[in-house]
Amino acid sequence: MKVSRFVSLFFGLGLAVSANATPDPNFHIYLAFGQSNMEGQGNIESQDKTVDSRFQVLWSTNETSCGKKLGEWSDAVPPLASCSGKLGPADYFGRTMVEKTDSKIRVGIVDVAVAGCSIQLFDSPISQSYMNQQAGWFKQRVEAYGGKPYERLIEMAKKAQDDGVIKGIIFHQGETDAGDGQWPSKVKAVYDRILKDLRLGDDIPFLAGEVLRGGMSQGANNNIAKLPQQSKNFYVISSEGLTQPLNDGQNVHFTSQEYRDFGKRYAEKMIEVLGSKLEPVAESSSSETPSSSSVESSSSVVESSSSAEANSSSTVGSIVIPNASQTLMVGKVAFDGASLMVPLKLARAAVVNVRLYSVLGNEVASFSESLNAGANVVQLSKKNVPSGVYMLSVQAGSSHVTKRMDLR
Repeated sequence: MKVSRFVSLFFGLGLAVSANATPDPNFHIYLAFGQSNMEGQGNIESQDKTVDSRFQVLWSTNETSCGKKLGEWSDAVPPLASCSGKLGPADYFGRTMVEKTDSKIRVGIVDVAVAGCSIQLFDSPISQSYMNQQAGWFKQRVEAYGGKPYERLIEMAKKAQDDGVIKGIIFHQGETDAGDGQWPSKVKAVYDRILKDLRLGDDIPFLAGEVLRGGMSQGANNNIAKLPQQSKNFYVISSEGLTQPLNDGQNVHFTSQEYRDFGKRYAEKMIEVLGSKLEPVAESSSSETPSSSSVESSSSVVESSSSAEANSSSTVGSIVIPNASQTLMVGKVAFDGASLMVPLKLARAAVVNVRLYSVLGNEVASFSESLNAGANVVQLSKKNVPSGVYMLSVQAGSSHVTKRMDLR
């Protein structure tokens, strides 16, 4: 197959990256999910009704009853998960993240939570036998997420990734599953699925809050304590000292003040775990911004043919976007038998997306992360990538290049 036909095939399949605005590396996105405590059960008081506009929520349901529209960003005034929710830990998690990070940082929340749910609700697909056992009110709340809460979480997370960078996950669930000894591994399975479906790195922190101590579901804390055994990225947020259950007759929910305190605990731990990853990426000065004529458009392609031998280290050609400001340069791609190393040089910090596609248009390896200006090396795993012809796509900002690669 000629290279020109190969490139036409890939772009014909719609794999060219659109020339949308680059996600803002200083817009930090956090996913939040769980059951009633994450949904929020505390009364929303006057102090909760104003919020710094640096803290935003991407609405995950479409509910006219509280004027919320699916997929729209707005100031994170509670409720955050659904119109049926109230004040929860996500509220003061986000407020504290904004308060304690650089003023250049914005914080976004994607919140999906259903009162009374088991971790099974975040399976994909949801067990129909599980749903058949649920009450009508529960099914209605699930239906607010299109009947598929996990898929809605991923859908909104992907939309959020168009605007910012996912930094972590906060979680509060387990009351319903207090007697399930397999719950910790089930939570890990959901976490792994999220990382895979969103193409996230293996260092995304996952913060799980304890349930109310002394409450009717306090036994769930035994399961929650075991979560750090599942992954180095799992952390437990203590509910110690939060001893005043909400007066709603259920003895499982926190009061409004305790939700505020709990949210701060989540944020303080997230700040501790992420450390320097919360520092803002330096913005480029206007003099560094190339004109539209000096940057390759999303439809521009540099075609070349190359090969890599599986049993020896080799180089497989180079790609360069030739523009005056050298917004992006991609050097010789090295192959060591287990990975592809793609050296990049950026004139300024940007979110870099590298994708490897099969001849059928299936993505087989990927990388997406904010990189600093200067020299960088992106590593793509060759695990489960058989020998064959592939297309390598590299994008930084509006610069995009695609290259044919023959891996043998």
